[in-house]
Amino acid sequence: MPATPQQVKERGRPAEPPRPNVRAALAALSEEDLLRLRSLARLRARALPPDGMSWPDLLQEAVLRALTGARTWPTGVPLLAFLAGVMRSLCEEQWRRYRRRDHLPVPQGSGGADDPERAYAAAEALAAIQQLFAPDKAALKVITGLISGMVAEEIRCHYDMTAVEYDTTRRRIRRTMLRHGLAWCWP
Repeated sequence: MPATPQQVKERGRPAEPPRPNVRAALAALSEEDLLRLRSLARLRARALPPDGMSWPDLLQEAVLRALTGARTWPTGVPLLAFLAGVMRSLCEEQWRRYRRRDHLPVPQGSGGADDPERAYAAAEALAAIQQLFAPDKAALKVITGLISGMVAEEIRCHYDMTAVEYDTTRRRIRRTMLRHGLAWCWP
């Protein structure tokens, strides 16, 4: 008797390798490995923006993201290399926030902007975007989060959105802005 399409599909699917246990691997680290992690965190933290994380915060955040599963540890990658990569991406995230914050339009009365034309153009673009998405509450939440310098995970948690809702909303925002010729001002 021939196999059903479902049986063929199930047989053809490779078994997923077991995920490494981060908690057990962290507990098994030697004192030398812990010193290496601290040194990596110190090194990475030196290159952070002026108001960035301290090295203990950087290390703690990397370990926290690994433990919570926010960053998954790929099979076959050494734990130290994985955590070093997480710290690197955290540093990049800090720089993105720092750059974004420096380029936000300054509201009236809160001090002067370096370039008034640029501030005016940014304020106009922001007003056009907010007007365009006024009826779309989910899009306004995502836009507000991005303007505030939040990353996707923070926006989803803050506004209680699923990953699918967030991704769908981002695509809808991008497509709408392209249709209206506003793609040049997308953060």
